[in-house]
Amino acid sequence: MRATTRGAAHNNAHRASNPALPRRWARAHAPSTRAQVVSTVAARAQPRDDSSGSKPAAAPAVPAVVQSTLALQGALMTFHELSGDAFAKGGELGILEGRTAALIHPAVMFFLLGGTAWAGYLGWQFRSIRTVGDEIKDLKAQKKSAEAALASSSAAAGGTATATVAVAPEIDAKIDELSDKRKKLVDGKFRDRHYAWGNILLAAGVAISIEGPLNTYARTGKLFPGPHLYAGAGITACWALAAALVPSMQKGSKVARDAHITLNALNFALFLWQVPTGLEIVQKVFQFTKWP
Repeated sequence: MRATTRGAAHNNAHRASNPALPRRWARAHAPSTRAQVVSTVAARAQPRDDSSGSKPAAAPAVPAVVQSTLALQGALMTFHELSGDAFAKGGELGILEGRTAALIHPAVMFFLLGGTAWAGYLGWQFRSIRTVGDEIKDLKAQKKSAEAALASSSAAAGGTATATVAVAPEIDAKIDELSDKRKKLVDGKFRDRHYAWGNILLAAGVAISIEGPLNTYARTGKLFPGPHLYAGAGITACWALAAALVPSMQKGSKVARDAHITLNALNFALFLWQVPTGLEIVQKVFQFTKWP
């Protein structure tokens, strides 16, 4: 008994004299799971052997509320053990600091760069449906004017009526050509495809724009303000502003359409200008990180 007491005292003195010892010593000697906690309570609740022969008392049942509380405590202790390093000062975030997580941002951004160009093409084709329709209206107006001129000069003879008759078939041919072109554009469903890709760019673009700085801060503990970061902020703002103009565009606002096209053109220009600085960052990722 004295030897045990002296050993415990020695261990306590050793821990007191060494404050740098990890705090996990206490965790390792404490029940950290629900099974351990419940088993400890159940063991203490077992009836003891009475040599006098008297009938042992029945073991008290553990209330459901107590079991739930013990389970919650065990889960919190386990989570604290597992996340101790992850939340430790110094940025030991495991795979989140690795090369795989760092390359997610540039990979998605290159995909979005191509998606921006494709969405621009789809939008321009959808715009052509409206512009071709306007051309057809203008040609029909010209044809109507020519027919009116022909009717007013039908009683007179000369080159005027002949010229008017010669122009009308050319207008009809041009109208037929533009009508076929417009039909093909409508069949291409460019409006729906442009809208779908716009949603992808807005959702994925904003999300990955936030993920990039977060990953940089997780790996390095700081951000690096510069052209790449500022251009990325501008691109994200262009996405949001262009999307905000859609309701006005659907109501037929020409100003909103022109602003939408201008913002997306600026977006694409910033995207291209951002590529060189992005490649420099990728090189640093390969230099200072490891797989995975």
